[in-house]
Amino acid sequence: MTTGKRIAKLAIAALITIVILIFLQNLLMPKYMSEILEGALISEYYSEDIKDHDVIFIGDCEVYENFSPITLWKEYGITSFIRGSAQQLIWHSYYLLEDTLKYEKPDVVVFNVLSMMYDEPQNEAYNRMALDGMPLSLSKLKSIKASMVEEEKFITYIFPILRYHSRWDELSGEDFKYMFKKDKITHNGYLMRVDVKPVTTIPRARKLPNYELSDICYDYLKKMTALCKENDIELVLIKAPSIYPHWYDEWDEQIEDYASENGLLYINFLKYTDEIGIDFQTDTYDAGLHLNLSGAEKLTKYFGKLLSDEFNLADRRDDEQLSKVWIEKEAFYIDIMEKQYAELEELGYIKAFNSKKNEE
Repeated sequence: MTTGKRIAKLAIAALITIVILIFLQNLLMPKYMSEILEGALISEYYSEDIKDHDVIFIGDCEVYENFSPITLWKEYGITSFIRGSAQQLIWHSYYLLEDTLKYEKPDVVVFNVLSMMYDEPQNEAYNRMALDGMPLSLSKLKSIKASMVEEEKFITYIFPILRYHSRWDELSGEDFKYMFKKDKITHNGYLMRVDVKPVTTIPRARKLPNYELSDICYDYLKKMTALCKENDIELVLIKAPSIYPHWYDEWDEQIEDYASENGLLYINFLKYTDEIGIDFQTDTYDAGLHLNLSGAEKLTKYFGKLLSDEFNLADRRDDEQLSKVWIEKEAFYIDIMEKQYAELEELGYIKAFNSKKNEE
């Protein structure tokens, strides 16, 4: 056999091996289509045909469950996307923003400051939700390095099959159905819930040994501030109106000071719940941790007016091409809303979130 033929055979064998490994990796990675929907959030941004948003939200569940981009569009003609994930820590947020700016340059970036309470990585499950959906990039590599807990291995984020190879016994029809293409779960990053669970009690805030926000969080907040300034983007800091986990006055004062020193707008929406019209008997689905659809739309209408007035964001509803895109998004929004209400009426809970099982 000639050298050329041997090289060709080796190349073909290598190609077949790579194809098989890609196939197996796609099969074995969790799909997050029927449960733990939060795991599907990060990847959805990259499948958007038009990445040209006026506003980008980054942060944890306090953004992706409390703000509705569809409402921002309907009320003000503002385009937006929420780049949120469960317990997204500030280094996740920074590198996710860095990655997002490779695709577009929004007028405004909104960052929810709750994650300033965490000064070290928490656990692998939340890391996976923040990182697995990102395409391989330098930003992702830096985020992996900043995020890993002690027992994790860097290589498993580059080649997820090394992490998920033991999922054979867990495979279901969903893994085959969504191996190469997933359904859309969110509405430009907003994860809808229409159910209601009112606030009955508010847990007492425990005393902390130290109320100083950590240096590492400030380091990333400073990097985020600098990144936005370099790209001529307005950075807005917010605290969503979730009544738990507790947001201490001492933390609030520190964020106010930082915003003042750096010429940033900071809004603690907990101070404006009455003005917004939020009713914690009807506008939350989990006793005050997050808002439901009713609460999210109220908060978004309030914030949208502020964004429009403060930053002179243009109303883009006259853009015919853009309007066609958002008409489709609104139709999907209404469809999911109606399906959730129908499930609540028939079953008493929403299937995707398995509320009844969780409460039992």
